[in-house]
Amino acid sequence: MFTDMAGYTTAAQADEKAALALRKEQEAIIRPLLTEHQGRKVKSTGDGLLVEFESALKATECAVGIQRRLHERNERSGITPIILRIGIHLGDVEQEGSDIFGDAVNIASRIEPVADPGGVCLSGAVYEQVRNKVPDKFEKLPAKELKGLQLPMDLYRVRLPWAARELRAERPDSTRLAVLPFVNISPDPNDEFFSDGLTEEMIARLSRLPGLEVIARTSVMSFKHKEKSATQIGKELGAGTLLEGSVRKAGNRIRVTVQLISSDTEGHLWSENYDRDLEDIFAVQSEIAENVAHSLQIRLLEEDRRRMEKGSPRKLEAYTLLLKGKFHLHRWNKSSLSQAIRYFEEAVGQDPKYAAAYAGLAQAHALLGFYGFVKPTESYATAERYAREALALNESLPEAHLALARALRNRHDYAAVDREIDRALELDPNLVEAYAARAWQLVRREEWDEALRSMERALELDPLDAWARGEAGTCYLYARQYDTAIRHLEDSVEWDPKNSFYLNNLGLAHVQKGMFEQGLDEMRRAAEASGKGAANQDLAYAYSKAGKPEEARRLLIEVLQSKAGGSIDPLGVAGMYANLGERDKAIEWLEKAYKDHSGYLSSIGSDFVFDSLRDDPRFQSLLEKIRED
Repeated sequence: MFTDMAGYTTAAQADEKAALALRKEQEAIIRPLLTEHQGRKVKSTGDGLLVEFESALKATECAVGIQRRLHERNERSGITPIILRIGIHLGDVEQEGSDIFGDAVNIASRIEPVADPGGVCLSGAVYEQVRNKVPDKFEKLPAKELKGLQLPMDLYRVRLPWAARELRAERPDSTRLAVLPFVNISPDPNDEFFSDGLTEEMIARLSRLPGLEVIARTSVMSFKHKEKSATQIGKELGAGTLLEGSVRKAGNRIRVTVQLISSDTEGHLWSENYDRDLEDIFAVQSEIAENVAHSLQIRLLEEDRRRMEKGSPRKLEAYTLLLKGKFHLHRWNKSSLSQAIRYFEEAVGQDPKYAAAYAGLAQAHALLGFYGFVKPTESYATAERYAREALALNESLPEAHLALARALRNRHDYAAVDREIDRALELDPNLVEAYAARAWQLVRREEWDEALRSMERALELDPLDAWARGEAGTCYLYARQYDTAIRHLEDSVEWDPKNSFYLNNLGLAHVQKGMFEQGLDEMRRAAEASGKGAANQDLAYAYSKAGKPEEARRLLIEVLQSKAGGSIDPLGVAGMYANLGERDKAIEWLEKAYKDHSGYLSSIGSDFVFDSLRDDPRFQSLLEKIRED
């Protein structure tokens, strides 16, 4: 791997002292990443480095990690950016002392200048080794003649998530598609649920087609009732193509009008009107999806067509109830989750073979247990039962695999969790929640760079969603990248002010930065909004960090006294004792959380709330038990 600092010579001529400071800072940022990926610094090359690795995979992961760290640094205001080009090649080398020589070294040095500033460029040999082993996408560059080589070489650019977003703003990809909210033009305004349902169903069907990147529902619904041009919407979503339409429902007849538009030119690529009986709506959806694929020159196999059509409900009433249940699923309070369960149960009552409704039940029960609203062992057992019922009805339903993954996480069966998440993404490469779930699996293993890449992928697919933004902010919070965490969490809270979970995490990020008063204020507001409960654990931690142990102890007493009024979260109590320095009590309550299969237990290894216990052999022993389960 060769690195080179773009613009360094010019900077040195302008201010040699400042340029030298930047070079030293660059090395300080890179050094720990080399250690993490078993890279050996061979030598400095002025403003760059020559590094060798044990494998092409480690080299590529390290390069992406370096560019990520520099990107986060460069986003801060008032600083001179550090911008590197990185080139990687694979081949034999000759060792001479601590230095290395040979064609592989020379070729890597020729590849590095081909990389974009802030980018990573790979040879074809490296690409073949890593293309199925990293979450990043690659873009093949035109064959290029490199100095000293007789034949042109295949080269690939790594599509870094942040760079891809900037590129899309200038040149949107036609296969990145946004299905805009269908407009209800029915005589009865109460039929609006039907147009929203059609929007969601089209997103779900198109998401499962190969070669399409489909923006998630929550982001596109933000454009409902907003008058914006196709170009404006395309830029905000980074989408090259838009599908829009209207629905008119009258009695047992429907008219669906659709059109496919280039966001770049605002030209129409295809349009159609469908006048059908109401019960034909699901066939209409399949026809629209096939026409979209044809217009974007995406080849469909028979398997793709079967996957799109499988699992449709037999009754429109069941589908409507499913949509209502999904609306309440991500509100994260006991009342909304219970309401979601009622709607999903009604959907099953209408159609006992509706796999999506069983998957919804599984997700809702898993969330009840995760947030400690009911006893986790019971809620996750129920979630697993419903997920398996959904899969028995429709094995190709990605949401059912994701729901099963959530249930199995409680049993600490992490290998099975990984398999179910991978299967969900195989069936639907645009499933935002699955990328977030994969990120949290990686957080548990403290594989931070890959976790953040997976979470960034979720953000690419759902850029305007408060939930996706909040999950990303929380992930960055536990990765100890507080500035990025604050930026994402502030967006999330702005878009969904009632979500106390992300408001609490925003407060935690400020506390971690030493901004105690601002953080405590946000966390107190979150505790009040959520009815206290689980938020008190984090608030007690914040009081301890802010030098207010008496306030932390008051919260602990309050939680312990609330036991008579309902369930108590042993993990929360463990965190409170840990931050008051009472290790024995903290370990005792952690063991209780382990016996209760607390939903969050798998993440304690990366949670700073338990930093004070890291050197305790009992804590390490518990972590080993969790990993081995």
